[in-house]
Amino acid sequence: MTGTLPVSRPDHDPDLARRAEGLLAQFNLAGVLTAADVHVANTLGRLGEETDPAVLLAVALVVRNTRAGSVVLDLAGAQDTTSPDSEESLGPIEAVALSWPDPVQWIARCAASPLIGDADDPPGPPLRMVGTSLWLDRYFGQERQVADGLLARAAGAPPSLDEARLVAGLTRLFGAAEDADQRAAAEQAVRGRLAVIVGGPGTGKTTTVARLLALLHDQPGPTPRIALAAPTGKAAARLTEAVRGAVAGFSPDDRARVGEPAATTVHRLLGFRPGSRSRFRHDRDNRLPHDVVIVDETSMVSLTLMARLIEAVRPAARLVLVGDADQLASVEAGAVLGDLTADPESSALRAHVVRLRRTRRFTEHGEIAALAAAVRRGDTDATLAALRAGGDVVQFVEVHDDADLPDAVLADLREDVLRTGTAMLAAASIGDGAGALAAADAHRVLCAHRLGPRGVRHWTGRVSGWLLDAGRVGAHRVGEPLLITENDADLGLFNGDTGVLVATSDGPLVAFRRGSTVRLVPLGRLPAHRPVHAMTVHRAQGSEFGRVSVLLPAASSPLATRQTLYTAITRATDSVRLIGSADAVARAVTHPAARASGLGARLHVD
Repeated sequence: MTGTLPVSRPDHDPDLARRAEGLLAQFNLAGVLTAADVHVANTLGRLGEETDPAVLLAVALVVRNTRAGSVVLDLAGAQDTTSPDSEESLGPIEAVALSWPDPVQWIARCAASPLIGDADDPPGPPLRMVGTSLWLDRYFGQERQVADGLLARAAGAPPSLDEARLVAGLTRLFGAAEDADQRAAAEQAVRGRLAVIVGGPGTGKTTTVARLLALLHDQPGPTPRIALAAPTGKAAARLTEAVRGAVAGFSPDDRARVGEPAATTVHRLLGFRPGSRSRFRHDRDNRLPHDVVIVDETSMVSLTLMARLIEAVRPAARLVLVGDADQLASVEAGAVLGDLTADPESSALRAHVVRLRRTRRFTEHGEIAALAAAVRRGDTDATLAALRAGGDVVQFVEVHDDADLPDAVLADLREDVLRTGTAMLAAASIGDGAGALAAADAHRVLCAHRLGPRGVRHWTGRVSGWLLDAGRVGAHRVGEPLLITENDADLGLFNGDTGVLVATSDGPLVAFRRGSTVRLVPLGRLPAHRPVHAMTVHRAQGSEFGRVSVLLPAASSPLATRQTLYTAITRATDSVRLIGSADAVARAVTHPAARASGLGARLHVD
C-alpha cells in the first residue's frame, strides 16, 4: 500500500531520528512519526526482544496517536494517518510514495508479538490488542477503569431522599416552563449517583449547578460535603463567579443554605503528590471525603485525569459531570465527555445523560447562536450564509490561506487592540485590578496554531508592538496582560490563569480574578508566564470575551476542525470576527476532530 512521503527534511530537524532504520526511518522522514515515537518503539523492541519492523512501526504509530490525543489505533485503517492535531502544525509538505505493511499480515504479526497482549492477559505487555485495535497498556487500563467505574456508579442504589422536599424544591427553583431541561438535569443529579449534564454556551449549566446545590442542601440530615471543581484555575474561577452570581438571585432561605461555594481545580481537589503528574494523594485507598463532586468543563478532562477522579470519589457519593461535548477535548489523550454523549441511545448511561438545549447567552446577539448552531450540526451552507450576511455582530473577512492580511484588515484589528489596551492601561494605572481585568476580556485575538504567520507567537509580537508604539503600556509594563503557563499550587496560580499588571502603592502587582474578588500578586513571585496579547483557541476554552478576532487555520491544517471553529466562535459574547478563507471554514465545518477511543464501545449496549 502507498501513502505520502516528503522529498527531504533538513538534517538539523529535531524530529529526525538519525539512527532509525527501515520502516521507522521512512515514516519518520515522512513526518508521520517524530524522533520520540521512533525512540519509544525501538526501546520497547529492545526490552521485549522484538525485531519485526512492522510490529515496531505499529508501536510507534500507537505512541504517535496517543500523543495526538487518541488512545487507540485501528491497524486496519492506519494508512489514513495524517499529521497530529497539534498547535505546532504548519500544514503538509511536498510528498512522494510511502509504503505500508499489508493489513492482514500486519495484524497477525502484531498479535503474535511478545510486546502485545490481549484484553485478558495479566499485567506485563506494554501494549494490548483487541481485534484490529491496539492500545498502550496504560490507556487500555484507564479506559476499562473509567467504564467500569461509571457503570458501577450508574447501577448503584439511589440515595435516600425526602421526596416531598425534593418536589417542592424543584417547583420553587425551576418554576418557569423554559427551565424544564435544567429541572430534568438537576433532578437526575439529585436522584442518582451519576449525572452527565451537557449543553452549549448560555444553556444554563452553571445556573443548573447552583440550583442543584440548593436542592442538595435542602434535604434533611447532615450538611452535604460538596466539591466544585474544574480542569483549570481559570475555569474554576469562572465557575465560582457564575455559581455565586446565580445564588445571589435565590430566596434568602436558599442563599443561606448554599452559602458562598468556591471551586478548585481537579488536580488540587485530588491533592498534588510531589514528583508525580498522574498520581494524587486521594485515590482508591484514600477516597475524597465529599458526598457530592461536581466537575465543570469536563470536555477538558483527559482520560488519565478522569480515571484518577473516578477512583477517588467514594462509591456512595454523587458524581456530576458538566460540560459542552462539542468543544475541543483535553490537550492530553482522551475525549471522555464526547465518548459519554456521542451515541446516547445505545449507551448504558443514557438515562444519566441530560442535554440542555435552550440557549440564553445570545438573546441579544442571536447571530452568534445561529452561527454556532450551524457549525455544530455540520451545515457548511448555513455557516457561510451566516458569515456573509454582514453586520456588526458576525463579521467574515475572506482572505486566501497563503495571503498576507490586507492593510484594511490590519487597521481594524489594530483599532480593537488599541481600544482594549487604552482601557486596560487607564484602569491599571490607578490600581483598579477589576477594571483592568474586565478591559482585558473585552477583546481577544485567537489563533489555532502557536507557530506560523497566523499563530500565537507571531500575533503576540505584532499586538505588543502596536501597543508599545501607541504608548498603551505604562512604566514597568503596567497594563500588560499576562498568562500563567506553569502550576504553582502553593501560590494558588495555575496554567491558564490570566492577569493584568497594575500599579499600586506597593509597586506593580499582577491582578487575578478569584470569583467576585481580585487577588494581587507580586510580579517576582509569579510562576512561568508570558504576555497574552493573543491566545490559542484551545487555551481560550472555558473563557469568555466580549469580542473575538479569530485567525483561521489554513484549509490544509489538521486544526481546521469543527470543534476548533465552534469553540472559537462561542468564546464571544457580543461579536466575532473570523479572518480566513471560505475553504478553511468549509473544511472545518465538515471535519469534526476524531479522537479514536474504545470507551464508547465499552459503554455500548445492544
